[in-house]
Amino acid sequence: ISSHFSNCFISIQHSESSIMPSHRITSILTICLMCLTTVTAFAPLPVFTTPRNPTSSSLNGAESEVDFAPLDGTTIRVGIIRTRWNKPHVDNLVSGIRTALGSCNVTTTNIFETEVPGAYELPYAARLLALSKTVDAVICVGVLIKGETMHFEYICEAVSGGIMNVGLQTSIPTVFGVLTCLDEEQVVKRSTGTNNHGESWGKTAVEMALLRRDAFGDMMKPQKMGFGVAEVLDGGKKKKSEGIGFF
Repeated sequence: ISSHFSNCFISIQHSESSIMPSHRITSILTICLMCLTTVTAFAPLPVFTTPRNPTSSSLNGAESEVDFAPLDGTTIRVGIIRTRWNKPHVDNLVSGIRTALGSCNVTTTNIFETEVPGAYELPYAARLLALSKTVDAVICVGVLIKGETMHFEYICEAVSGGIMNVGLQTSIPTVFGVLTCLDEEQVVKRSTGTNNHGESWGKTAVEMALLRRDAFGDMMKPQKMGFGVAEVLDGGKKKKSEGIGFF
C-alpha cells in the first residue's frame, strides 16, 4: 500500500507541480495516508481455518453415545412410524429400535409399526397416532440424504419442527429418528453395527414414556393399538373398532 501511495505522490508532483504548490500536494497526500491508516486499523484480519479432521473424536458425531440407566418398559406401548423412502437403511434403524425395546422389556405385542411414503409425512402420521391415545411414545424413523438442490434443507427443517410440535402439542413423547446425512456413507455408519442410532432412539422412547407416566400417572389403558381403535357408531350404539392400523 505504501509503495502505491509513493507512486501516486510522484505522479502528482510531476503532473500538478505547475499548477499547485508542492506543500499543498504534500498536505493532501498526508491526509490520505492518515485516512488509510485509520481504515486499515479497523479492518478485520483474515481468518484461516484448519480443515476438519473426520477422524477426530470431538467431531465424529457418528461415534457419540448417550448413556441410559436400566429401563423397565414392561407396560410401555411404543408406536413406530417409518418411511418407505430409503427402505434398506430404514430397515436397519427399525431393527436397532426393536432390539433396544426388547432390552427394555417392551414386549412385541406392545409395539405398533406402520409406514408412510416419505419423511415429510411423518409428523402428520405421528400426530394421528399420538391423538389416538393408544401408545405411550412414538418413534418417527426415516433417512434423508443431501442432493443437488435445496430440497434436503426444506424437508429437514419441516420434519424436525413438525415432529417436535407433535410431542409438545399432544404430550406424547415423539422421538426424532430421522438421519439427515450428506451422503450414503454417513448413513451406513449411523445405521449399522454397534453404532446403530435406532438403539438409542428405542431407549429414548421408553425413558420419555416413563417420564410422562411419572408426571401424569397411567392415564391410558387401551385394548388395541394403532389408528383403528376409535369408537364408532353402529345403529346409535357405540362400539370399539376391531381393526388395527389406518382402517
